[in-house]
Amino acid sequence: MSGKFLLAGVLLAALTAPLCFVMADSLGQSHIFFVDKSFDEQGRGQVTASLKIVANNGYFYVEDSWYNNLTTEQKTAVDYDLQKLANEFDNNIYPRITAIYGSEWKPGIDNDNKITILLHDIKKGAAGYFRTQDEAPLIQAADSNEREMVFLNTNGLASNSIKSYLAHEFSHLITYNQKDRLRGVTEDVWLNEARADYTSTILGYNDIYQGSYLEQRVRNFINNSRDPMMEWLNTEGDYGALDIFTYYLVEKYGVAILAESLKTNLVGVDSLNSFLRKYGYSKTFSQIFSDWTVAIYLNDCSLGADYCFTRPELAVLKVAPFLILAPSASLTKLGLVYQEKPWAGYWYRIMGGQGKLDLKLAIEAGVALKVSFVLCSQTGACRVDALPLDVNNQAEIIFDNFSRDYASLTLIPVILWPLTPPEDFSPVHNLSINLQNFSSGDEVARVEQLQKQLNELLQKIAQVKALLENLSNQQALKITCQTSFDRSMALGDKGGNVKCLQTFLAGQGSDIYPAGLVSGFYGSLTQQAVVRFQAKYASEILTPLGLTAPTGRVGLATLAKIKSLSLLK
Repeated sequence: MSGKFLLAGVLLAALTAPLCFVMADSLGQSHIFFVDKSFDEQGRGQVTASLKIVANNGYFYVEDSWYNNLTTEQKTAVDYDLQKLANEFDNNIYPRITAIYGSEWKPGIDNDNKITILLHDIKKGAAGYFRTQDEAPLIQAADSNEREMVFLNTNGLASNSIKSYLAHEFSHLITYNQKDRLRGVTEDVWLNEARADYTSTILGYNDIYQGSYLEQRVRNFINNSRDPMMEWLNTEGDYGALDIFTYYLVEKYGVAILAESLKTNLVGVDSLNSFLRKYGYSKTFSQIFSDWTVAIYLNDCSLGADYCFTRPELAVLKVAPFLILAPSASLTKLGLVYQEKPWAGYWYRIMGGQGKLDLKLAIEAGVALKVSFVLCSQTGACRVDALPLDVNNQAEIIFDNFSRDYASLTLIPVILWPLTPPEDFSPVHNLSINLQNFSSGDEVARVEQLQKQLNELLQKIAQVKALLENLSNQQALKITCQTSFDRSMALGDKGGNVKCLQTFLAGQGSDIYPAGLVSGFYGSLTQQAVVRFQAKYASEILTPLGLTAPTGRVGLATLAKIKSLSLLK
């Protein structure tokens, strides 16, 4: 995520690097850094950190108070993980991202070719951040670190995703240089975040889907598929729809659309439309977004390349629509009103009814609305088209015998306005859908039977979905534990390794871990469970070490026994 620098005139004033000579940082040196209070776990505005690694392209600092509280084994693990991250930054992240997106400010405000990466104790849920004020001199920003700098969460260092987080924040540093400093414009937040998150795909981190950054974003999307793309609230849910759309955009138009739109004095939608015009594409960004809302519902290449993904894992992704049962003979009219926001997908699937069906749709006049629809026959054949709107933003379709001729009609309305992001929350618009039935005869029993069957089907779908989600979570946990469950643990530890431990202990039965809590925190309940486990396998864990009583700490012998059992084999 990117930080905000709100002091007026700073961006313009920071265009020139200081003329003074700056000494390079030396290994082991300690430095006091300004940090963002809203992200820091303890609400601090400053932290002291020491330089642990001097890489070719960066200085890697770690917060002293956090590091000094680690055990010797934990420090060894942190040093190892940090060196891996530094190597990845030098050998992969820096050269590949700068080759596509361009360079950060170099040598920059600090007159040093290396950027600074500070790892400090950041709040849970935030992986890292970037602050534009660090690119300004202290005379302009009192809390400037006067460095090309990004911040990462120390608690994410052991995660395989840490390299994705570093690439993400580094891209914000590049965007600041390419847009704010060189061209005097500030990129729209949603597009800035889109480029940043796509770096994981550029770097090959998503090539293996299972357990990848992309899989995480797909889950975000499934949980909130109707998130307004340009309404940025800085939450994890914001990344779901954005990432899936960005993947679609690059799949259809290449990564050049992200790279070249970064190197213009235009921002947001205007920069993307400029790219499309330059290379002779007939569609505008608005049309592409509308096509995406159809693709994420149908995902069927037989209906056109614009209506599907080609990557296998995304080719099976389909949103669940709202279900609307058309009125029966005894219920001749049905009026519905839905609230919609701009640049978000909404899907309404109409089924059932008898005889002639009249459908009317309307929204406030002046709203830039496009309504795609998917009409499917009883044989399963579908077609995609657009519903024409009159000058009052109203539309009407009449079917002579809807239930006889068609299995379903799905309306996909998209508000494609405004082209710039809102200052805070997106405006809400009321979309009305009215259905009227003109059938003769009373077929209430048939409709009630259909309703009953549909409800039973929905219950089964919900059961299957829950089962699949449970299996997916189990598989994800298995993969995570297989790849990262490899270090000693003790009372007070927290993180993914502790979750793996707690999950394993819970699987050993109530006699070992009666609480069964999987919180990620190594508390007294977890310690007691480890004591019981060590006592149960004392001959394999304690005796070889000359111990007569359990320690409650997970060392190498305990780890070895755990890995020999259950899902950690």
